[in-house]
Amino acid sequence: MNPQQEAELIEQCRSDPAAFGQVFDCWYKPLFGYIMRRTADYDLSKDIAAETFLKAFLKINSFKWRGISLSAWLYRIATNELNQYYRSSKYKPQSLQQLLENPQMEKLLHQETENEREIMEKELKAYNDYNLIRANLLKLDIKYQEVISLRYFEQKTNLEISLILDKGEGTVKSLLSRGLEKLRNML
Repeated sequence: MNPQQEAELIEQCRSDPAAFGQVFDCWYKPLFGYIMRRTADYDLSKDIAAETFLKAFLKINSFKWRGISLSAWLYRIATNELNQYYRSSKYKPQSLQQLLENPQMEKLLHQETENEREIMEKELKAYNDYNLIRANLLKLDIKYQEVISLRYFEQKTNLEISLILDKGEGTVKSLLSRGLEKLRNML
């Protein structure tokens, strides 16, 4: 989606909250995949994805163009939710009650089917290499996990990662280099 289309979609969402369904439809699967690859837990990933989209829905009116695409903004929210999960002993979504009370958001809760769950779980089990890398990736500091996951699992460019994480592009390159070196040494 180009920046003009994103701007139009944001304006639609501001005037008609039901238009947020288009944001959800466009970015749910990539964001859910990103979260799933970071957590390897389907139910937890669903919770974090729901929280991500709820926060985006609640804040869409305050979204301002500052050189960050809507996609990067959503990934930033998801990354913050993942960081909150890893900082706490147990993830406790703060605003899921608001989601349950908002009838316009019901689509977000019931969109995915059990069949999709089975597909995602089978896909994860099929990648033994992924599981080995992921196990070692989780031993790294979160700052390395973020950049490696976004770069290699989400296929984001260094510029996109710098926008998502609000870090300089040079810092992202440095974190990638150091993180990959640490990961190689573990393997």
